[in-house]
Amino acid sequence: MQHRELEVPEELRHSIRGFWYRDMDFGAEPPAFEVMPDGHTEIIFYFGKGCSLQHDDQFEILQSPYIVGLLQQPVYFRATGRLQIIGIKCLPWTIYDLLDLPSVKGGVQHFAHPMASLQSGLTTLLSNGKVVDALRLVRDWFLDRKPAMKPELNKAGQAMLAANGSLPVTSVAAAAHATVRTLERKFKASSGHTVKDVSSLIRFEQARDRLWENPDTAIAGLAYELGYADQSHLNREFKRYSGMTAATFAKRKNELGDDFVAIVLSS
Repeated sequence: MQHRELEVPEELRHSIRGFWYRDMDFGAEPPAFEVMPDGHTEIIFYFGKGCSLQHDDQFEILQSPYIVGLLQQPVYFRATGRLQIIGIKCLPWTIYDLLDLPSVKGGVQHFAHPMASLQSGLTTLLSNGKVVDALRLVRDWFLDRKPAMKPELNKAGQAMLAANGSLPVTSVAAAAHATVRTLERKFKASSGHTVKDVSSLIRFEQARDRLWENPDTAIAGLAYELGYADQSHLNREFKRYSGMTAATFAKRKNELGDDFVAIVLSS
């Protein structure tokens, strides 16, 4: 698997956290692969034989690009052979404003949008091995749009990120100099989710990534560090979003290493 990233320009950092590329080979008859929830949303371009989303026992072919909104549980994809992916990692309260689209509450979403016109140029660049140029093409598309940011959402979001999702809603509203009611209304309009929804996912992402990087991390200590009430609280939240406890996740990562089926998009 090849992974590349492109630095986000200062003028986009209030909305976009990363531009990334992956090149993977899934073989002729691969199993479904799992994508876990986290505190970000993604715009995904893919290049290859196809990428499908699992619904029950059926797989739906996805059109490129598509959005992976905030997830409440893992989703499963399938691809065969070589799959190249370019992703734009966005803050969840900015993605729909970036694209000038109405907000949707989570899930994997098809969307009709002028940025789909980038698909052809990206295909040409990647077929010639010009990965960095492909990432720059996507970056420049957003730079040309000069996306604006709503001040209250920016202040609230930065406070949530700085606290790893552990702030109560009243403290987030205070950081944004807004009432709880006003902030909740603006969050729902911009992301499709409540402040608490987004905060919980930001904190889960921190726990998941720490255990992904170091499965031997003490879970009780991690719970304290991230502001959970105790280890049981962390495990309940972890199971809510991943379907397994933090200890089970760490054990699987320790045992399987790079063969672990979860694909962590934000890594």
